Amino acid sequence: MRKKLKMQNSTHSAEYLMESEEENIRLEVKTDPDALRKQALWCGVKPGMRILDGGCGPGITTALLYELIQPGGSIVGVDFSKTRIAYAKENYGGKSGIGFHLHDLREPMEEFGQFDLVWVRFVLEYYRKGALDIVKNLKKCVKPGGTLCLLDLDYNCLNHYGMPSQLASILPKIMKYLDKKYNVDTFIGCKLYSFLYDTGFEEIEVELIAHNLIYGKIRDKDKFNLRKKIEIAAEKADEIIKSYPGGYLNFSNDLNNYLVDPRRFTYTPLLLCKGIKKL
Repeated sequence: MRKKLKMQNSTHSAEYLMESEEENIRLEVKTDPDALRKQALWCGVKPGMRILDGGCGPGITTALLYELIQPGGSIVGVDFSKTRIAYAKENYGGKSGIGFHLHDLREPMEEFGQFDLVWVRFVLEYYRKGALDIVKNLKKCVKPGGTLCLLDLDYNCLNHYGMPSQLASILPKIMKYLDKKYNVDTFIGCKLYSFLYDTGFEEIEVELIAHNLIYGKIRDKDKFNLRKKIEIAAEKADEIIKSYPGGYLNFSNDLNNYLVDPRRFTYTPLLLCKGIKKL
């Protein structure tokens, strides 16, 4: 019988930078099923596997991975947010072979057993301090011969062309402030290979692709995601926004005007890294 997890005894802070009433919706809207399936296939996801989705959020990624491992596969999604897990259970639970659990990736994971593949996507960017410890912890969940997949962004929110100089100069200041105060890592992507190397994984492979590649007319879902992402970051970095000419209102207006301008060009590098645990 599974031992009950005691989240209330965790010594770690569960603060999440992007928390808001709309976060479940933002995470769902931003998820591109076709892109995710391609990433999963590159990682080696296939039917019959047992997979751990670490930091599963509202469950949409877990559900898409679940489809790819049928027939015969099973998947466990874990997240430290009660709101995310409740949403995931309500919208994606109830099927044989898919389960969601409230759990912090920084806590011991042994009671979940071992997996053929452990998937960690858009999670480590929130752990500038502690990311390597999470990788070490997750390694214990990978079967000998199994795969650990780390997928995350680099230069997050910083690659834009055609952006007004005032916006272009304040965004790096905002991200630097968040890195320091909220333990975010704007440059986590370039560290993923070393995490796998330093924890003893073999046959490491790396792929670099574009994420949030936007030019021409912006899609509504991209506009919603980027506005929410930068608005929340700006609220958390209020000390920096105060220095913007005209304050938050002008910052928000200038940002919106940039996003809807079909001339602008923006993207974020996405690093995909996978390694095999020694037999």
